Amino acid sequence: QVQLVESGGGLVQPGGSLRLSCAASGFTFSMYAMNWYRQAPGKERELVAAITTAGGSTNYADSVKGRFTISRDNAKNTVYLQMNTLKPEDTAVYYCNAHRTGWGNPPGMDYWGKGTLVTVSS
Repeated sequence: QVQLVESGGGLVQPGGSLRLSCAASGFTFSMYAMNWYRQAPGKERELVAAITTAGGSTNYADSVKGRFTISRDNAKNTVYLQMNTLKPEDTAVYYCNAHRTGWGNPPGMDYWGKGTLVTVSS
């Protein structure tokens, strides 16, 4: 079965760091772009970081640019999010997303993890 399992969340003080991991299984990981989204209580889910299938290109939300780094290891079917200089406003549930663009046939596809909670507080 398809699975995306996030790990690495927890409580950290402002200015601290965490590394999130997302372990994928049940699909061809290297064919999917990988994204990290986050959702704070009462707010909409937002895209935090994205990485292309081979890791050749990345993109970030303005709010995390320069602090977060997305990477992937296709041999391990794992995508990471290194989060540095964390701020209280980074507090959210972080979700791993796998996306394959559809060109008509086959159709596009999206898979989602269940999320991991990151709390940034003193």
